[in-house]
Amino acid sequence: MKLNALTRLAAPFASLCLAACAQMAPPAQGWTALFDNHSNLNGWTLVGDANWRLQDGAIQADLLRGKAPSYLVSKQTFADQEIYAELWVDTQTNSGIFIRCQDAQKIGADNCYEINVWDTRPDPSYGTGAIVDVAKVSPMPKAGGQWNTLEIQAKNNHLTVKLNGVVTADAIDNKLSSGYLALQFGSGIVKFRKVLTRPI
Repeated sequence: MKLNALTRLAAPFASLCLAACAQMAPPAQGWTALFDNHSNLNGWTLVGDANWRLQDGAIQADLLRGKAPSYLVSKQTFADQEIYAELWVDTQTNSGIFIRCQDAQKIGADNCYEINVWDTRPDPSYGTGAIVDVAKVSPMPKAGGQWNTLEIQAKNNHLTVKLNGVVTADAIDNKLSSGYLALQFGSGIVKFRKVLTRPI
């Protein structure tokens, strides 16, 4: 009798856990790890002055010594690709992933596509889940205080973004066709525990 009661009480929590675990399950096949919790930072170039480091199985930054944002930039370039990332941010974090960047030493929304993660951006239409200056997000989701999945697809001129399985941006833009990938730290705390990619 007591066991049945406990089972009934546990069932809703088990289903919630299964849903959360499914959401965070990484893609199984055909992906290349730009970073996972067994990686080093050899495939990245540091741009700017933040304390990027490996900590507890993740890439983490939480201190910006200079005034400008800081980036980890891939040493290889990409054209049509899918990206799967798992990241944790706090409520004040300004971060994101830049794709198709034209200059590995100069990262910005003018020469890259900036997929934003910034819950407190003054203009929330280009906040978390948006592609800055390309695709607005409404309503803006919140990423702070939790692990999130960020899925990006760039195929020809078609760009889509999903945050935690929900499409937040879908756009056609012809400005950029290939380039570097960059992880951003602007403020707060950011952790990336997976960054995977595959060509499409």
